[in-house]
Amino acid sequence: MRAVPELPDIEDYLAALRPRVVGARLDRLRITGFSLLKTFDPPVSAIEGRRISDLRRVGKRIVFVFADPTDASAGDDADEPLFAVLHLMIAGRLRWREAGAKVPGKIGMAAFDVSGGPSGDGTLLLTEAGTKKRASLHVVRGEASLAEHDRGGVDPLTVDLAGFAEQLQLENRTLKRALTDPRRFSGIGNAFSDEILHAAHLSPVKRTRQLTDEELARLHETTRTVLTDWVARLRAATGDGFPAEVTAFRPDFAVHGKYGQACPVCGGTVQRIRYADNETNYCPRCQTEGKLLADRSLSRILKDDWPKTVDELEGA
Repeated sequence: MRAVPELPDIEDYLAALRPRVVGARLDRLRITGFSLLKTFDPPVSAIEGRRISDLRRVGKRIVFVFADPTDASAGDDADEPLFAVLHLMIAGRLRWREAGAKVPGKIGMAAFDVSGGPSGDGTLLLTEAGTKKRASLHVVRGEASLAEHDRGGVDPLTVDLAGFAEQLQLENRTLKRALTDPRRFSGIGNAFSDEILHAAHLSPVKRTRQLTDEELARLHETTRTVLTDWVARLRAATGDGFPAEVTAFRPDFAVHGKYGQACPVCGGTVQRIRYADNETNYCPRCQTEGKLLADRSLSRILKDDWPKTVDELEGA
């Protein structure tokens, strides 16, 4: 089962892309998925022929930064940088192939043909499995337009305790929903919120304003530790290659995707909360003082705070 790539996954993609595309020229962008491109001005042709000067992460989005054109006739807006904002959503994935590689027929969405990069010429393929095509590509001009794609959440890797606590407690919500709200925290989704809360020994349904100072400090530190650790793990696994297994269900996870299996900390059985199409995994012994969180007892408590769709949960 697939899920939206989260902060560690996006950082792994970025680390693999930088030595391949930063400094390279985008010769051509071949779009074969009719639903992918969400903008028409600037046109795709505006970024073709430009050099990719940088890459950024905005939440769960990958941003390609394009250098100013060398041709002064590019127009009055030539001094405004251009960006290509790619959101992989649930089933979008990237593959690095030889230059001019064919776009796969059924799952292929686009191909970025680049030349003159640090690693030579190549093609970045975008694929999307399944029938629901949700991946998106926006071509925008200027920092102000790019900012419209930022949901506003703070970076969980760099925010200090005071900033973390402020964002977490702006509303009295469940910890699970607060951590996955892209307006509060950038890049945390369903999988890593489960792992963070398990490592912090906190219930996913505890309210944000019920936390003690010690629990706030513990959650802040655990959030940074879990995400940083997984960024390092993924980079070590990928090495000089390109990410191949981007998934929300990893063998080394403690609880996410491990319903019915043994908790690696206490040996208890991992449980789940299911609401609509969503699922949260937790360990009762480690997180809820042994209490089993039954779905039916939570439905009324969570109806105003729990997402009703996968898209809502993942902050699309």
